[in-house]
Amino acid sequence: MKIVLLTALGVGGATVIGSLLGFIFKKISHRFSDIVLSFAAGVMLCAAVTGLILPSLEYESAAPLLITVAGILCGAVFLNILDRLVPHLHRLAGVDTEAHPGNTQKLNKVLLFVMAIAIHNLPEGIAAGVGFGSGNNAHAFTIAAGIALQNIPEGMVIIGPMLAAGMSPGRTFACAFATGVIEVVGTLLGYFAVSLSSAILPFALAFAGGTMLYVISDEMIPETHHDDARGVTYALLAGFCLMLTMGYFLE
Repeated sequence: MKIVLLTALGVGGATVIGSLLGFIFKKISHRFSDIVLSFAAGVMLCAAVTGLILPSLEYESAAPLLITVAGILCGAVFLNILDRLVPHLHRLAGVDTEAHPGNTQKLNKVLLFVMAIAIHNLPEGIAAGVGFGSGNNAHAFTIAAGIALQNIPEGMVIIGPMLAAGMSPGRTFACAFATGVIEVVGTLLGYFAVSLSSAILPFALAFAGGTMLYVISDEMIPETHHDDARGVTYALLAGFCLMLTMGYFLE
């Protein structure tokens, strides 16, 4: 339990670290953030497949393939519905905070952007917690590492719009901190859910894997393709291979 709590704090704390970097480097080049985000996508892709989906498929259950496929699709559909209710990064990150004359209007748009990130952080945290619930700490750490890496650039990008909308630095940091807390809560929820009932573990693993695949395909990869795609593609492959190597030696 202690390891789970520390990991949860690390995953949520990555958002806070990213927000602090956002204060220091208010104008981050797209090229740099694209490379970091693409590398994180590779890490998360490997973690989702090797740490969540394959263990679900290998779990002793009545119909492992059916449960795994159903879990993946349910996880993706869940986030798709969530996206329709609250748009996420690639729908709100492009909001031009200078184009609206009223600070209230600008602030409302930015707060919607931050709220969207916070809501999406919950299933990401649950994915990390479910990984620990499986009992394979090596896989769980790779999942948590991938999510944490993704949270750093995400934490960085929410600072600039809030400051530009007229929010004070203290309130800006408090909002960023709150999005990290949501992820901690999600991690603990995921862990306790599968700990209380091992019967739901294979479906929960696949569901968490489906949510991660959805985030990677729908949000992370499109966000990285601003300029030349070759560099970010190799960054994704590097992240994938790094996690594959770590998983190989940790097992």
